[in-house]
Amino acid sequence: MKYLAIRELHEKKNYSISWMCRKLKISRASYYKWLNRPIPAKELEDIELAEKIREYHKRYKGILGYRRMTIFLNRLEGTDYKPKRIRRLMKIIGVHSSIRRTRKCCTVSNKKDPKADNLLKRDFEASAPNEKWTTDVTEFKVPGEKQKLYLSAFMDLYDRSIVAWAVSSRNDNLLVFDTFRQAITVYPDAHPLFHSDRGFQYTSPAFRNLLLEHAMTQSMSRVACCIDNGPQEAFWGIVKTEMPKLFEYHDRESLIEAIRQYINFYNNERFQERFDSKTPMEVRMEALQAEEPKLYPIPINRRIQNYKQHLAELNISKNPTGTAPIGQALL
Repeated sequence: MKYLAIRELHEKKNYSISWMCRKLKISRASYYKWLNRPIPAKELEDIELAEKIREYHKRYKGILGYRRMTIFLNRLEGTDYKPKRIRRLMKIIGVHSSIRRTRKCCTVSNKKDPKADNLLKRDFEASAPNEKWTTDVTEFKVPGEKQKLYLSAFMDLYDRSIVAWAVSSRNDNLLVFDTFRQAITVYPDAHPLFHSDRGFQYTSPAFRNLLLEHAMTQSMSRVACCIDNGPQEAFWGIVKTEMPKLFEYHDRESLIEAIRQYINFYNNERFQERFDSKTPMEVRMEALQAEEPKLYPIPINRRIQNYKQHLAELNISKNPTGTAPIGQALL
């Protein structure tokens, strides 16, 4: 890296080689030996790979971190690069993915509406398609207007595919009902556990009766616990981070088209590491054709495990008499 810096600064800014070698505490002879050496085949391959990384970074508008950059390169180029190598090269050439900002939950409990228990209990794994569905509604600002556009989507937790979606200028019951009708039209025999937040659309008697009519069991997140519907919330974050980079929109019609194109990209073109670098629809089609669908367990997050263990140890030390632990709500 020191040699590269010296060469670049000398070529672009005409810095003194002798002065830079003294500052970096290397000999001029070693620098010139490196400069005039034959370039190794591995380094030439890294240079070519770095250009390919820049190409994919530009093609996908900066949405690929090093893990998915590795997946996309391997799937589309027929290679077998390792994530550590891609990460190293991305760091050297200054390429990184966009980071979406976190948002705080502001759900307010409404005691008048009937509620369902949280039957999902943050168990976001499913053994087959149509076993567990999640849903939510999010909003978009229409460019150049003061209006908003609302998107409702149903996600299958087995393959994280979007099984149905609908948009509307109003966030009302009709929007959710339209999404539901689309889902049961495609999968009329599906009877999943249906999980949502406590929005008014999902607590309405009409919607609850609709679930009963199709033999679906309702589950709801707890108040101010958006992580209870974590995969759906994560999907909204992905959409709002990646869609503006991949597709242009300037009015209501082009925004709807961008949503359609992005959901198609997410379902059919966006490779995911958890699914052996396959897309959600590839996983879904394989499972629907198999007698026993393949399981894709969620990787263990050791940081969360260590955090829970630390809380448990802290609670034991502060509650030696066996009273209720202070971190029980977090666990």
